[in-house]
Amino acid sequence: MGLRDRLSEERSSAPETDLVAVYRERLMEEVDVDDLARLAPGQRRVRLERILSRMLSTDGPVLSARERGTLIQRIVDDALGLGVLEPLLADESITEIMVNGPLDIFVERRGRVEQVGTRFASEEQLLQTIDRIVSQVNRRVDESSPMVDARLPSGERVNVIIPPLALDGPTMTIRRFPSPFQLSELAGRGSIDSYTATLLAACVRAGMNVLISGGTGTGKTTFLNALSGLIPDDERIVTIEDAAELSLQQAHVVRLESRPANAEGRGQVSIRDLVRNALRMRPDRIVVGEVRGGETLDMLQAMNTGHEGSLTTVHANSAIDALARLETLASMSEVELPVSTIRDQINSALDVIIQLERGIDGSRRVVQVAYVTSERREEYKLQPILDFVADPLGPERVVTGRFVPRELPDELVQRLRVAGEPVVAPEPQAPVEQVPG
Repeated sequence: MGLRDRLSEERSSAPETDLVAVYRERLMEEVDVDDLARLAPGQRRVRLERILSRMLSTDGPVLSARERGTLIQRIVDDALGLGVLEPLLADESITEIMVNGPLDIFVERRGRVEQVGTRFASEEQLLQTIDRIVSQVNRRVDESSPMVDARLPSGERVNVIIPPLALDGPTMTIRRFPSPFQLSELAGRGSIDSYTATLLAACVRAGMNVLISGGTGTGKTTFLNALSGLIPDDERIVTIEDAAELSLQQAHVVRLESRPANAEGRGQVSIRDLVRNALRMRPDRIVVGEVRGGETLDMLQAMNTGHEGSLTTVHANSAIDALARLETLASMSEVELPVSTIRDQINSALDVIIQLERGIDGSRRVVQVAYVTSERREEYKLQPILDFVADPLGPERVVTGRFVPRELPDELVQRLRVAGEPVVAPEPQAPVEQVPG
């Protein structure tokens, strides 16, 4: 009995994943790996699809045209990409993929989390996919190193944690980043009002230091990208990130990315190392994707020593909490400083704080913009520039409300005028409808 007959006979009992495994193995035996590596990604896929089509025509099972096309796509996805995850990665409406073991896969669409029917055939297949991802960035994940962060070639950020730390099997989270939004586009989506968007653009151009604060998934990186796009083209920008997510369009941009220690515990390059090195690179602006440790002190010192107009983000639940959070992070440096000295650094360094929030309906928006008015070693004081006033939540559980601009601090107005930026009085704002995720 030939392979075609055997596979056709067993088709009713053999799962489709068995066919994928059989033909993937045959495919890899047939192709010249070195020759394949010299081709562009699109050409590799075409080459493998052509070889598979010939194999299936010669001794493959009897399939409809649709089944045949689906099988070829799955085999090529498994051979070149991330197997069952490839269709999810191709879906532009998905912003996050959460794999909780081989059988449970969730995605986030438009700010809402839902479970999908996609699943891995086994834990072994999931681990093979994880190995394929981490090996691309010269990292490994095993019992001695059960957690790892990586980045796909297409830019998605990946976090992996496996047993014994993950009790229910290997867990993987893939965060996707949409094409960079301009600040005007975020205003059009209802994430901020147009008046405050114009004001923030003026603050960035005027060289004010801006901190973006919010919880996980509130859109801090998206907003940071939009603000950084307003930096003048004639300035040298150095970006520093754990995993490169920012996509600046200016001509003079230097992108730096931290590196974890290798299997022997050597070779680590931290965010703090990169911030210190950036000061020797003659930057006009420093953009740090997120401060979360002792590098906060270095960032504050950079802001206080001529690197005005720098931007960064931090995890915090309110604008005033963001300042307290920075104080805690800065104290994690090996340089022991009194709290009053750190507070002096923060009050002197920061100008504007933007607080983001994710609504119960998945919408992401600015809920407060505040100007730092405290000085030297005073207790932190903020003057709101904008507040989002939410309506009572109705039965549809859709967040609506109104952006309420506040009176601008005299110091802010003066700084904008000195920088040649126009200061426009706020106008009454229309109610804000639901914001797509």
